Amino acid sequence: MMEFNIEVNSRTIAAEKGETILSALSKAGIAIPTLCNMKDLSPTGACRMCVVEVEGKPNLVPGCSFPVEENMSIKTHSPRVIRARKSLVELLLSNHPDDCLYCERNGNCELQRLAEELNVRERRIPGLKNSYKLDKSSAGIVRDQAKCILCGRCVRVCEELQCVASVDFLQRGSQTHIGTSFNKDLNFSSCIQCGQCLMACPTAALIEKVQFPELENQLHDPSKKVIVQYSPVTAYTIAEAFGLKPGKEIPAIIHSALKKIGFDTVYDSSMGNDVQIMEMAQELIERIKENKKLPVISSCCPSWVKYAEQFRPEILPLLSSCKSAQQIMGSLMKTYLNDHLQEDNRQIYSVSIMPCLSRKYESQRVEMTQKGVADIDNVITSRELIRLIRLNGINVQNLKADTPEPKASISSSVAYLMGNSGGLTESLIRTLHFLITRGELKEYSISKVRGNKDRKEFKVKIGDIEYGFAVMNGLTGIHSLLNELANGRNDIHFVEVMACRGGCIAGGGQPIHKVQDDQKARSKTLYELDERAAIRAAHKNPKVNEIYTNFLGEPMSEKCKSHLHTGFSKKEVLL
Repeated sequence: MMEFNIEVNSRTIAAEKGETILSALSKAGIAIPTLCNMKDLSPTGACRMCVVEVEGKPNLVPGCSFPVEENMSIKTHSPRVIRARKSLVELLLSNHPDDCLYCERNGNCELQRLAEELNVRERRIPGLKNSYKLDKSSAGIVRDQAKCILCGRCVRVCEELQCVASVDFLQRGSQTHIGTSFNKDLNFSSCIQCGQCLMACPTAALIEKVQFPELENQLHDPSKKVIVQYSPVTAYTIAEAFGLKPGKEIPAIIHSALKKIGFDTVYDSSMGNDVQIMEMAQELIERIKENKKLPVISSCCPSWVKYAEQFRPEILPLLSSCKSAQQIMGSLMKTYLNDHLQEDNRQIYSVSIMPCLSRKYESQRVEMTQKGVADIDNVITSRELIRLIRLNGINVQNLKADTPEPKASISSSVAYLMGNSGGLTESLIRTLHFLITRGELKEYSISKVRGNKDRKEFKVKIGDIEYGFAVMNGLTGIHSLLNELANGRNDIHFVEVMACRGGCIAGGGQPIHKVQDDQKARSKTLYELDERAAIRAAHKNPKVNEIYTNFLGEPMSEKCKSHLHTGFSKKEVLL
């Protein structure tokens, strides 16, 4: 690329031909505000918040979409620019609700932050308030159109990254708003519940459905025994939020915090991950022997499952019948792990704490029930747990590590790996190798499966056969792979699909931050924890082996199929 110099605020910086002003400034460490721009997506110039003054141009230009030119002279914070930005914020606030004090995003709202930075301290421009119905139809997402500023970020994430396109701009002029097909409630749309729109939203136009009142009622009901499982990914997100150093004591500290909140029994959901890998590995072996329903496609991501049910129902027979780790653990918590139910007359209320917003939707699926009883009764996210800890006045830094439940006191590092895209495949290969050869891999870490590429493919020789694996990091390009398989490609035996780029560490239930490095740091931490773990494969977990010996029998047994497996069906939605 051809490089040249441009002048910014009387400072000379390097720029490349073809890049935008915003890109060049960002590389030079010069910040200008923006509401509509998103990294790695084409610019729209919709919000105009990034306008700058360019010498020789009569009008201010949008930095996100205007290309740099050689010898260009730019002012990013001239009086004219600041006045324009301030006017834009005032216009956005002219019909915005005045409920910041109790708004979900108070203190973490980009519009609020811009108003503060630009010293907007009064409503100079009165506007007619829009009247919209609050959409609470979805399992995990609440839409408040009154707080939407039409930045379009949710539309672009849903269409360009998630390949779903469940929302778009509707109507024109002052009546423009964002909605679903035929302007129906979100529950009637093709939404896959991933929550990436919520993560992208700069205001509280999209928030998660919080179920604190119901949970509080259950915690204080003497007739209920409230049991909870928490994801190791959530545990380390909590450590990050409260300034704790990641380490092996973190789960035990979270265990202690949950006990203080009032949960009767606390489990680390890692055991569910280990059992899931055991089942999935055996399922893959059986399908390869029969040479039927190949490749096996992962089904542990509920957003991906819903996507497949809606858009590619022809591949449903290829999906693994194995439930997700959350649902497996939910089933075990209500059966094997609570073997003294006859002595305890209290009704079990099962709670799950996950980094993934779509787990709320998954727990409500009719397929995730046994004899009409749900495996999981309530799901809260990492964000909600942070609030719950603060609500109960718990000082996490002063907590002492609590003792884990005996039946689930040991776990492998599989759950750490599975927080990252590709981690499911890496964990599967470790156990698959053992089940086929009865020997361990020489090197557990598989570099080919790691990284941030949208699609990764590689081969691994196990015994005398070379097995093919594919990992889809997000849903971009999923149709290309599925079309290849439909057209006769047969060298892939297993496909991992995660709807959120990066995996569960980037799930829709994680804390909302502007900083892009959070995901990289979390990913690195989880890989380091795997390297340091004493047990790094599901089949080496003695507590998992106890479950199979004392309760489940062999992997893929009839009892396993009854408790740990499920089915999927085509879903008709408004497109």
